[in-house]
Amino acid sequence: MSATTVSPVPPLAPADPRIRVLVADDQPLIRRGMAMLLDAASDIQVVGQAADGMEVVELARRLLPDVVLMDLRMPRQSGVLATREITAALPRTRVMVLTTFDRDDLVFDAVRAGAQAYLLKDASEEEVLDTVRAVHRGESRMTPQIARKVMDQFRLLANHVAQDVAVEDPPASAEPASAEPQEAPDPLTEREAVVLDLIAKGQSNRQIAAALNLAEGTVKNHASRIMQKLHANTRTELAVLVLARRKQS
Repeated sequence: MSATTVSPVPPLAPADPRIRVLVADDQPLIRRGMAMLLDAASDIQVVGQAADGMEVVELARRLLPDVVLMDLRMPRQSGVLATREITAALPRTRVMVLTTFDRDDLVFDAVRAGAQAYLLKDASEEEVLDTVRAVHRGESRMTPQIARKVMDQFRLLANHVAQDVAVEDPPASAEPASAEPQEAPDPLTEREAVVLDLIAKGQSNRQIAAALNLAEGTVKNHASRIMQKLHANTRTELAVLVLARRKQS
């Protein structure tokens, strides 16, 4: 009886460490140019290109990229709506806006939709590459002029809320309302306040953990509780809220 020959099992190929990026822009020249720029970097891989908002959502669900480079004005569906769908369905995929538009409403809507970064198309090639890497690490990036616009929007929102509360609050002599009183939001703990300050400086969970001598999982838990208490959806919103409060004080 002849011996059975068993072929050796080849070792599993190591996972590709490159950052997987999906590029979305309705202008073919810009879309392909950005794809070529990103693909030329040794640590970045472009996994797909989309020409409109519906296509980028479809490709993101199928390709599961690490980062989506998102234009805002696109046919069929806007980049803001696409950002909202992607961040809701794919929490591990981060969206980075790259657009020619710096209108206040578009900036604010993109941040509220979950964008981690907002750059204008006049940004340098190095700035685009650095922002892709930073967003992949969990950091938030904005050009200074965009950060100012977002802070202005948050200040306006805060003023409107304060005015609404002042109108709705009855005078001290009035009878108390029969409705159940709303609970005040839980204040941040001392540790959460420190973590929030570091988030506002753009530090990742790993950097915060190293700075505070904490486990990275503990920092993630702190960040989640902070977002719940401040009703923020992303770390970008947290950073902007902190900057807006500092500007007001």
